[in-house]
Amino acid sequence: MSIARLRNAYSSGRTRPLTWRREQLDALRRMIVENREDFVAAVAADLGKPAAETVLMELNLVADEARFVRNRLGRWAARQPKPMPLALQPATGWTVAEPKGVVLVIAPWNYPVLLALAPLADAIAAGNAVCLKPSELAPNSARLLSELVPQYLDCEAVRVIEGGPKETGELLKEPFDHIFYTGGERVGRIVMKAAAENLTSVTLELGGKSPCFVDRTTDINVAARRIVWGKFTNAGQTCVAPDYVLATPDVAEALARRIAVAITEFFGENPQDSRDYGRIINDRHMERLIGLLPAGTVPPETPSSPLVVAASAVGAAMDMVGRRINAGVAAANRSGGNVADVVSALASGTVPAADDPVHTTAETHGGAENDKAISADSGAGVAPTGAEPTDDGIQSLPGATDPAGRVICGGKVDRVARYIAPTVLYGTQPDAPVMQEEIFGPILPILVVRDADAAIRFINGRSKPLAAYVFSRDHAVRLAFERRTSSGALGFNLPLGHLLSSRLPFGGVGLSGMGAYHGKAGFDTFSHVKTVVVKPQFPDTLRAVYPPFTEAKHRLFDFITRLS
Repeated sequence: MSIARLRNAYSSGRTRPLTWRREQLDALRRMIVENREDFVAAVAADLGKPAAETVLMELNLVADEARFVRNRLGRWAARQPKPMPLALQPATGWTVAEPKGVVLVIAPWNYPVLLALAPLADAIAAGNAVCLKPSELAPNSARLLSELVPQYLDCEAVRVIEGGPKETGELLKEPFDHIFYTGGERVGRIVMKAAAENLTSVTLELGGKSPCFVDRTTDINVAARRIVWGKFTNAGQTCVAPDYVLATPDVAEALARRIAVAITEFFGENPQDSRDYGRIINDRHMERLIGLLPAGTVPPETPSSPLVVAASAVGAAMDMVGRRINAGVAAANRSGGNVADVVSALASGTVPAADDPVHTTAETHGGAENDKAISADSGAGVAPTGAEPTDDGIQSLPGATDPAGRVICGGKVDRVARYIAPTVLYGTQPDAPVMQEEIFGPILPILVVRDADAAIRFINGRSKPLAAYVFSRDHAVRLAFERRTSSGALGFNLPLGHLLSSRLPFGGVGLSGMGAYHGKAGFDTFSHVKTVVVKPQFPDTLRAVYPPFTEAKHRLFDFITRLS
């Protein structure tokens, strides 16, 4: 799989003129506007994404990005004068942004249009030739892109390559001048290793578990609605969605129930019937997400024989016992108790006293019917009775059966329709499966945390996330999160906000990624900033620093140093 045509186009200089760049960006916007319904249909076929969501969160953002960089690239591409030191005078210096060359953009499936075309717009604005690789997991969107891009953009300088892992692997062997990858950490490592073979620079837009802290000073109704919007947009398949909530004891349970109310406000009594709620990308991710729910929440698929029925029942029982044992071991280790005693009690079904610190979750909740009884105006909850804080500041709840917590709402699935209801878990423990990986789906665990300081320590004890969110009116709390935590972005009272602005760099840190894009940051990512210096040959003031170094020259050096 050769990129020779792209290399020839770039080497010819056709991508460098600002007129070419502006024409391509204008054409990209026309492609979005003139094929809006086709894009909506393709994304709906791949993800079941609502039309309004595709327009708002994908198509409009691509058009806005193309317009934003188009209107500013002349200023960004111009020479930027820089002062020169006194010792080199007379002299002038400047920097100029030049294209990196032929770049590869590897797009993911969760926002198949936005995350393919927004970096494409930035790469074009910087004057590069571009190879675009859409995700094979969103085949309808990938096919549409491969059909439309050659119709609107310069096919000699912009090329779409379809295919799966094999084709991506072949592309990664090519000597690109920059690779821009959006996706998961595992493949991100593969991309970086492949890039190292050619010493190719990379931008990695990855992910991680983005936390959301909530305390009693916030407006719980506004917080609940915004968390629901940020979490369940695209059925939770958003890299910067709130992955889990850390809520203080005086607000946690009320927040959980108010989030359940907001889910009903947004998607109705049965979200499966809502035209505004999406679907999971494929069966593999469905089963992965089901495995993160508390044991027994979702019945296994209908077995084909009585023998399989019996085996399924035994398997479910063993899974429940295993989870209870693991929960007990973890709790005993945290509390310093006797592991053997705890495991024995949990495995036998014995429920210790309510004040026993080994409890990690609560019994099954009454569900949505009870949620409706919560007043929309309720501002704070009551600390869970009998709750005990662990040494990491996370409180365990009495009646522990599963570290994933109890289901406040949701938990319903339809495997055929690839549907998982918006699900809220309350009283989740750090050792639960749902806390061991990025969820990337419509499951929201709520952990009860002692206070803001404990929340910060909990966040800092894990990989740096792509985003972090704080709902608090306390200035000291906000300042503490800004100064003491590290994340790709930090949002106060607003999830996803930085994703929607071309004026704000978007990128991760640590395991959540490296590099950034959007607007000027995207232009810089796909550019090499070259330094240029000029010094006239007359007068030849450099004679003062040529050897031999006489006493007079040493005195001159001392004089210049004092002036610097």
